[in-house]
Amino acid sequence: MNLLANETSPYLRQHKDNPVHWMPWGPEAFEKAKALNKPILLSIGYAACHWCHVMAHESFEDGDTAALMNQHFINIKVDREERPDIDMIYQNALALMGQQGGWPLTMFLTPGREPFWGGTYFPPLPRHGLPGFREVLRGVNESWHAQQDKITHNVKSLTTALHKLQERQEGHIVSRETLDKIGLYFLSRMDDVNGGIGDAPKFPSLSIISLLWDAYIRTGSDAFKSAVIHSLTHMCQGGLYDHLGGGFCRYTVDAEWLVPHFEKMLYDNALFLKILSEVYRETKNPLFAERIRETAAWLERDMSVTHNDATGFASSYDADSLTAAGHTEEGAYYIWRAAEVDTLLGGDSALFRRVYDITQGGNWEGVNIPNRLAQITPLSPDDERKLQSLRKKLKSSRDLRTAPARDGKVLADWNGLAITGLLLAHAALDVPELLKTAGNAFRFVTQNMMQQDGRLWHVFCDGKHAHAGTLDDYANMSEAALLFYEVTRNTAYLAQAETWTFVALADYWDADGKGFFLSSAQPDLLLRPKTADDTATPAGNGTMVGVLTRLYLVTGKPHYLEYAEATARAFSGDIMQRFYPLSTLLANSDFLSHPASVVIAGRNGREQLLGALKSVSLPRLVVMETQDGKSLPENHPAHGKTPIGERAAAYVCFGRSCSAPVTDADALRELLLHERGRRRHEAANDG
Repeated sequence: MNLLANETSPYLRQHKDNPVHWMPWGPEAFEKAKALNKPILLSIGYAACHWCHVMAHESFEDGDTAALMNQHFINIKVDREERPDIDMIYQNALALMGQQGGWPLTMFLTPGREPFWGGTYFPPLPRHGLPGFREVLRGVNESWHAQQDKITHNVKSLTTALHKLQERQEGHIVSRETLDKIGLYFLSRMDDVNGGIGDAPKFPSLSIISLLWDAYIRTGSDAFKSAVIHSLTHMCQGGLYDHLGGGFCRYTVDAEWLVPHFEKMLYDNALFLKILSEVYRETKNPLFAERIRETAAWLERDMSVTHNDATGFASSYDADSLTAAGHTEEGAYYIWRAAEVDTLLGGDSALFRRVYDITQGGNWEGVNIPNRLAQITPLSPDDERKLQSLRKKLKSSRDLRTAPARDGKVLADWNGLAITGLLLAHAALDVPELLKTAGNAFRFVTQNMMQQDGRLWHVFCDGKHAHAGTLDDYANMSEAALLFYEVTRNTAYLAQAETWTFVALADYWDADGKGFFLSSAQPDLLLRPKTADDTATPAGNGTMVGVLTRLYLVTGKPHYLEYAEATARAFSGDIMQRFYPLSTLLANSDFLSHPASVVIAGRNGREQLLGALKSVSLPRLVVMETQDGKSLPENHPAHGKTPIGERAAAYVCFGRSCSAPVTDADALRELLLHERGRRRHEAANDG
């Protein structure tokens, strides 16, 4: 009997009509496996996953395959976005087996939830070097009954290795000398032609791109700056970006950013908002401003989920959609044939086709993905206005197609990323609508995803919340709350950040300064994951170093600094051997060691001084305001600083020292650039 019909997750409900006797993750499934002495077949995926749909259609909807699964296994379906904790454990287990991870994840477990074998996608019949899924099912069943000694050995080895993964040696907080070496390594891995890191398939890797931008700010090296701008330009102009509707896809299958894997994820777009906004401050690149506005508009138009008069953001859009003939195909919603464009645009078609690479033979499998890689620089203002009008015509026609399915569940951690991205976009572009959209999403989480004791739920979907919050939920929402406080000076946001941080430190931290991914209240897992490794999203431990540092600067409370330092040290012991996934931890560790803040004292001229900050990039800069300086924490170096006569004064503070006051906006901008450069020379002797 299939038990998924009443689950919160839209992905799980997609499988409610499978002939497989799916069960949700939980004690009922584990007890049944134990009572019947059957292994667990664990299948993990998510709603926007193309290959998850392929395997479902080929195997889970097939009666004969389902019969094998039902006869020999207890079958559990998990949404990796709803339960990232479960996914984290078994992706690590698969990696320990020497296999490449991904989705769908197919793992075989003992009734005690211990992994002993697995893989990702399996075709129904053997092909391309992969065994057929039915062959896999029969083989695992035979091993379960005939090779228990081997399975017991595998279980012991894997379980021991999973626990060892969590044992990170404590080290020193990363120095700027080390950061420069890491930055140069990543710079050497950049694709000089197309931008980005590595070859196909190609992911934006925005945490690493952000680390390279930090390296430019820290060192002044144009090589870092050029690599970031070059990469972001190609991502913004390639097929990775939806030029008609806005929003970035998850990755491209080629190295040139042309052919996307057409799923759109909230977190990717949130991270694009963050890095594009920071780079725009420095460059005033109109392309980046356009992509920020369009992506924010896409979030508000297509990703909105409204409940109780507040609007949060959905998780994703599927890669697959229906063709006019009723067949499901990846990317069908987004592709164009030249004849369609000609019919819709008439005499203007030639301009659009030239700029957006629309050819008779197609730029991908006989069809066209709109992109501007061949025309990467902007045209004249008149031509760009014309192209905008033509895009609207094509989008109006595209809107008549069957759109990809949307996963409407709201996740606290991803919404926190989106809120932060919108706030940074507002700070860079000064667009009030972005602040309003961010405020709506923040209110959605606080109204619909909080328990009475202040703890967060991880998921909200169709009027129901589910699953206790993860460390990432608390980290990302606390970061968003602190930025809201900085923008609005409303102390309710600061209080909320402190409440969430208190819960995180009380329920998630261990004695060594590391944050568990889950609170101690989770009973159903093989172990409690504990990591600072970024995945597609920043790791909660890395983000919390920044949250705790910012809270210390704003409040002066020493325990925030103590926790930040302990966490930064706890994951730094082997930093040079495994820095690749630690970009967020590295960036926030540098913020911890070299904090920068601007204090505005007074009101008369305040807006002009704040405006000067919009044209200088200083990632993680903390902006504080005071009337007389006495409201600042006593341990802040600007404590007691005052306005100059009747004029508001700005004090630029790096570490434990502050500049002389300035009252003019242009002077403040020059001072920020001067101090940034001066600190570079000091950093040359750091470490």
